[in-house]
Amino acid sequence: MAKPLTDQEKRKQISVRGLAGVENVTDIKSNFNRHLHYTLVKDRNVATKRDYYFALANTVRDHLVGRWIRTQQHYYEKDPKRVYYLSLEFYMGRTLQNTMVNLALENACDEATYQLGLDMEELQDIEEDAGLGNGGLGRLAACFLDSMASLGLAAYGYGIRYEFGIFNQKIVDGWQVEEADDWLRYGNPWEKARPEYMRPVHYYGRVEHTPGGVKWVDTQVVLALPYDTPVPGYRNNVVNTMRLWSAKAPCDFNLKDFNVGGYIQAVLDRNLAENISRVLYPNDNFFEGKELRLKQEYFVVAATLQDIIRRFKSSKFGSTEFVRMDLSTLPDKVAIQLNDTHPALAIPELMRILMDLEEIPWEKAWDIVVRTCAYTNHTVLPEALERWPIDLFQNLLPRHLDIVYEINRRHLERVAQQFPGDEGRLQRMSLIEEGDHKKINMAHLCIVGSHAVNGVARIHSEIIKDTVFKDFYEMDPEKFQNKTNGITPRRWLVMCNPGLAEVIAERIGDDYIRDLDQLKNLLEFVDDDSLIRDVAKVKQENKMKFSAYLEEHYKVKINPESMFDVQVKRIHEYKRQLLNCLHIITFYNRIKKQPNKAWTPRTIMIGGKAAPGYHTAKMIIKLITAIGDIVNHDAVVGDRLKVIFLENYKVTLAEKIIPASDLSEQISTAGTEASGTGNMKFMLNGALTIGTMDGANVEMAEEAGEENLFIFGMRVDDVKAMDQAGYDAKLYYDRIPELKQAMDQISGGFFSPGQPDLFKDIVNMLMNHDRFKVFADYEEYIKCQDKVSALYKDPKEWTKMVIRNIGSSGKFSSDRTIAQYAREIWGMEPSLEKIPAPDDPRD
Repeated sequence: MAKPLTDQEKRKQISVRGLAGVENVTDIKSNFNRHLHYTLVKDRNVATKRDYYFALANTVRDHLVGRWIRTQQHYYEKDPKRVYYLSLEFYMGRTLQNTMVNLALENACDEATYQLGLDMEELQDIEEDAGLGNGGLGRLAACFLDSMASLGLAAYGYGIRYEFGIFNQKIVDGWQVEEADDWLRYGNPWEKARPEYMRPVHYYGRVEHTPGGVKWVDTQVVLALPYDTPVPGYRNNVVNTMRLWSAKAPCDFNLKDFNVGGYIQAVLDRNLAENISRVLYPNDNFFEGKELRLKQEYFVVAATLQDIIRRFKSSKFGSTEFVRMDLSTLPDKVAIQLNDTHPALAIPELMRILMDLEEIPWEKAWDIVVRTCAYTNHTVLPEALERWPIDLFQNLLPRHLDIVYEINRRHLERVAQQFPGDEGRLQRMSLIEEGDHKKINMAHLCIVGSHAVNGVARIHSEIIKDTVFKDFYEMDPEKFQNKTNGITPRRWLVMCNPGLAEVIAERIGDDYIRDLDQLKNLLEFVDDDSLIRDVAKVKQENKMKFSAYLEEHYKVKINPESMFDVQVKRIHEYKRQLLNCLHIITFYNRIKKQPNKAWTPRTIMIGGKAAPGYHTAKMIIKLITAIGDIVNHDAVVGDRLKVIFLENYKVTLAEKIIPASDLSEQISTAGTEASGTGNMKFMLNGALTIGTMDGANVEMAEEAGEENLFIFGMRVDDVKAMDQAGYDAKLYYDRIPELKQAMDQISGGFFSPGQPDLFKDIVNMLMNHDRFKVFADYEEYIKCQDKVSALYKDPKEWTKMVIRNIGSSGKFSSDRTIAQYAREIWGMEPSLEKIPAPDDPRD
């Protein structure tokens, strides 16, 4: 019998990984050795695994550089409209494998490292995640960068180079403990510092009105130092730029004020300025009004706008024609997309530049700003909306406060004209919220200062028009759009699930990787036994691989034949990990009651980080681990139910768990999850969805047919009706015996024998003030889970449903999302054409 193929031999057979031509492999080997010797100054006999990783990264990076330079040169000459994606978060994950995929170098590098006696997967594991984001919003920005490059758009991602990204999560005695994420400790081979483009950013000071115009004086200056990271498109030779700013104190910092306690202290105080880019705020869907955060928001905006205007003025056509000094054509050449309200200060900052520095009158300046800016809303949760206290704002950015007041005065004048005598409307629509402490409503500023406002899934875009921004919609309905989120199929299929990508390519070709709508061509094979077999086989292999990973890293043994039931996302009450917990307890109680019944075995995995200050979320993690401690050590249950909390969920762990999942849990209360993008990743990777009609789940059900998802629970209208009638948790507790039993076990200390009242806060919340109505959906959720278990017992029917889902997931490519932003908001046309490679002759 032929001996089984090694992992490396299996990988070689996957055509979507690119060709391993002989010259290519020889080149890579010699460049690898050159970097080891000359870049890393290491001899092979003293080199470490990390040295080998850096040698490989530098070798792959070499393939980017020519394309990067040529792409930027191409933009300079052609002078296309450019789009600037402003975000305080870019959740990039690892770069090496994604770069190899997009440059078709994967098989060549695999073969080269193999011939050098190294294992490429081991080297890939040395790279740190770039964890410069919290969750969906930051990961969306990363997917968008990939799609903008793949669609040939002249696009730039602008953000902050945090020295410390999202914290590393350790679980100690079942509790979350945070550790600093020192991701730059060993250096970052993908970034290039650009000190020649350093920019000053001003804070504090005061405003002077002089005959020569308004001046902002006596400010404190911090320098913004840019670091550029290349963003390669998929096999089109385009390489765009992500530019992240780092804070530097100027050389004379605190030294010019000789009143400071001496030279040594002045130099030590440079840290105060440089703290601006020190650390990512770890809140997801929650606003924390701290001065340092406001400094970060202004820092990225002020540095970026200087860069945008410098590039606008110095384009090839600008250098010869006087017209380019005239900023009135800015909206024809520049689009600025605000990823949530975090970069909202771009609106008053651009006004300040146009008026105070370029001496453009208000009306013309305002027209330029509105035509240039567009705003994406990411949430309707009130606690997430940014509202900055006026006194904080006044102190830090006095000129911007003046401008915001004037924007508001003119805005309210217009409201009063259109709706005379409607005092309530004026109050609701003001940018300034009155009260004990006056606040600036940043969402209102974004809507007024943008020509387009979009939600991130159809249902979310309808909700913002009907509720939070209803008044603004009534005044300017044409501003409001929908742009349903998407994910990049390069990272989230080809890279993380090459086995499935290959099975698909064998049936419909590999063009779907650029045009994901082609997945619909799979639907004609839904009854094809060979496809059913292949899809099931890939899933089983992914499950075996993840089981081995879990055993190696977490020392837990799981049953790879069991259903992998997975909920991975930030821990939040609205995402209802607690509803999942109640199902786990109910399933456990049923097995205990009828131990001889043929239950469908499950391994239930929950992962995600809790914001360090979010007490309830941290208690939820403790509850999950406590339930696991009881369930996993119960001999009666055996391996029919296991509960695993996945520690330190991040992009790289998502790439491992999603391809191995059978069931995707998307169970937020209807009307709370703006879109979700994890839901799309699971769908594309062959998991079935159990979920509510919330966010993009609605459109997933529409694409695949509601009968091919496990949909349960209240719809948005039911939730609204319940809000009006009043939600009474005790009603459900008294009426549903299995729910009562589960709650009594939690409150009675069954899962915390040492401290019976450990979970009293959770119990009290669920019983008395649960904004997210967990009990109201419990009964339907349990019934729906029974349907899941029944279908899983019929592997063929299950896999056919999986194929129907994969074949219907084409809409959820970020390529589609970005093409819509480009055409409907930015006024740009995406293109699938290749630009010449660096070694090709130019036109």
